[in-house]
Amino acid sequence: MSTHAPSPEPPTGPTGPHRYPARLTARLDKPLSRWLWLVKWLLALPHYIVLVFLWVAFVVVGVVAFFAILFTGRYPRPLFDFTTGVLRWHWRVAYYACAALGTDRYPPFTLADVPDYPTRWEVEYPQRLSRGLVLVKWWLLALPHYLILGFFVGGAYRYWYSGGLIAMLTLFAGVALLFTRVYPRGLFDLLLGLNRWALRVAAYTALLTDAYPPFRLDQGGNEPDAVP
Repeated sequence: MSTHAPSPEPPTGPTGPHRYPARLTARLDKPLSRWLWLVKWLLALPHYIVLVFLWVAFVVVGVVAFFAILFTGRYPRPLFDFTTGVLRWHWRVAYYACAALGTDRYPPFTLADVPDYPTRWEVEYPQRLSRGLVLVKWWLLALPHYLILGFFVGGAYRYWYSGGLIAMLTLFAGVALLFTRVYPRGLFDLLLGLNRWALRVAAYTALLTDAYPPFRLDQGGNEPDAVP
């Protein structure tokens, strides 16, 4: 009988090597108002105003982080938390108003994670980042994803979900709610997969991770256990 202990399995939790470090989860709230989605864009107007200023700061912080990574190989933690927070805030508003309509709960005015909100966006902090990749990943390496996301979200995917496949499917979901009071589950799962792809690429091009986004449509509100 062998006395050797079996090799431990690689971790598969949120910090394991087989989990993509940028993670989007969401639950579909029930019941949803059949008509509120018609005015959510108006109700979210205060968020849009705040996000304009946050995105300006996002760009400035991104430039500072670029040089910090280039010279030190590290993304300063306060800047990392701010960048992640802007993406999180933006996603919560999009989930509520224009990119999924998955909740009627008004988004909080905060950069921080809100564990009980129906959707969450988290990015694992990297201890080290490649100083060479920072020069090319946000424009050259991400180019194939940009081409795909141009179809998904209709152009400037980081900023507003104003067109493309996501906007069209979200409209279908709203019409279904209006006439049937039911949000088709398959449509919700598809929308989450499309948005998850967009946010993974956003995290990569914002220099938050060196892990290349997979060319994979992971549908549904839960992240997969492993990403090849």
